[in-house]
Amino acid sequence: MADSAEEPLMRNENVDDQNDDLTDVSLLLEKNLRQPGIFVWLLTFSAGISGLLFGYDTGVISATLVSIKGSLGHPLSAFDKSIITSITALFALFISPVSGMIADNLGRKRVVLLADIAFVAGAVLQAVSHSVLLMVIGRAIVGLAVGAGSFVVPLYIAELAPAPFRGRLVTLNILFVTAGQVVAYIIGWIFVQWGDELTGWRWIVGLGAVPALTQSVVMLFMPETPRWLVMVGRRDESRSVLNKVFGAGPEFQPVVDGVLKGIEAEVREEEEAKRGRARNQKKKVGETWFSNALDTWNELLRIGGNRRALTIACLLQGLQQLCGFNSLMYFSATIFMFLGFSDPTLTSLSVALTNFFMTCVALMIIDRAGRRRILLWSVPVMAAALLFCSMGFHFIDIPPDLASIPEDIPLSSRTAPLFVLASVMLYVAAYALGLGNVPWMQSELFPLSVRSLGSGISTSTNWGANFVIGLTFLPMMEWLTPTWTFIVYALLCIVGWFCIWRIYPETKGLSLEEIGSLLADGWGVKETQRRTED
Repeated sequence: MADSAEEPLMRNENVDDQNDDLTDVSLLLEKNLRQPGIFVWLLTFSAGISGLLFGYDTGVISATLVSIKGSLGHPLSAFDKSIITSITALFALFISPVSGMIADNLGRKRVVLLADIAFVAGAVLQAVSHSVLLMVIGRAIVGLAVGAGSFVVPLYIAELAPAPFRGRLVTLNILFVTAGQVVAYIIGWIFVQWGDELTGWRWIVGLGAVPALTQSVVMLFMPETPRWLVMVGRRDESRSVLNKVFGAGPEFQPVVDGVLKGIEAEVREEEEAKRGRARNQKKKVGETWFSNALDTWNELLRIGGNRRALTIACLLQGLQQLCGFNSLMYFSATIFMFLGFSDPTLTSLSVALTNFFMTCVALMIIDRAGRRRILLWSVPVMAAALLFCSMGFHFIDIPPDLASIPEDIPLSSRTAPLFVLASVMLYVAAYALGLGNVPWMQSELFPLSVRSLGSGISTSTNWGANFVIGLTFLPMMEWLTPTWTFIVYALLCIVGWFCIWRIYPETKGLSLEEIGSLLADGWGVKETQRRTED
């Protein structure tokens, strides 16, 4: 149960009389809650297991690629490694927008359960694969799971979390992602060091089914989000969930009543807008699933505020991948083997731990510092660190054929490889503070009627960019050289920083409904800057 809320100390005298109603007062009360209740934390941890799965899959492929060797019928070529890595992102790209429509029709919770089933099936198929084709199919099924899960879990948490803690709770899901990466590297290191050379990698990928099974059981007892329940006409169930989120005592009922009224008003306005658009159509069509989906697409793309929200969300999700981070996570063990480290998987663990600890820092500061400010400070550090990496690689001799890694690369000159390692850790630290978590707060940008579709499309942008990075990283290292590869990533960071500065407003502390109003008539950057100064 959440702690008692405090009354706002003052009101703006210029506010219209209608703003004194229960909805606006309750939003102010919501913002003054001191901490999330136990129920909210439980929901977040339950849903966050999907983040653990996402992170485990990202981290596990790094150790798998250096330990498969000839277990799939022949030694893996550079193309084999690229396609095994990138096929997951490709299928995640395909499923993300579909997941948005499924989440609107079946609910957010059911999409999480379907993702768990797919992850178990994909993990088992990978573990028993004896050919590259079967391995690719298993990775594709896992792609369906992580694509759906990476979209719906931040949405699930955002729709349940009180406004003052939404950033922190969504970031907690990202902390699960980084924890999954750490666990994957530890398990990979254990099996590479002490496991059977022929079967160790099978255990590495197969163990991913365990958390998926755990989450599928736990989520059976978790509720749907109150906003989806109102959208499908289940008002009493929505009130019950809100009572658990804010507290069931009489002192919390004004908050619950007001939040519920705000959700209902948003749903009512959106339904009226849809009916208005239907009346304006020259050709009337029946009420079908396809017509509803088409109407949602039209609403997303034709309304200025929704278009701006989609632009911001796609920008952040695309930049999160095009900055090159997952190339380091997918191929870190391969990179460190090139650099001559005797235990590349253990070296990769240091990168994953950096990511985890800095995500912990982000968890503590995201709702105080703000999303925009963190990005504007951290992205330049990422660009600088990538340029440092390119400088370090300039002084290192990399084998021209990346498909075959010599077993006896000496660490003859320690300075350059250690400089690259330090630069990578600096880059990962800056990434974890900002770009690693802020894009997943995309759900807060969209109004309820297009929230699932908008989040699904922006998540598809993430996975599309992820696919490109996974497929092109090793060829870029081979054809452009590592130095120019990291320079390209640095330039993309600089371009992305400028776009963030230009169009991304500050959303910390705003309710989901207030953010929609912020983007209705413009990007809202100047408005949020004025609010910060005041």
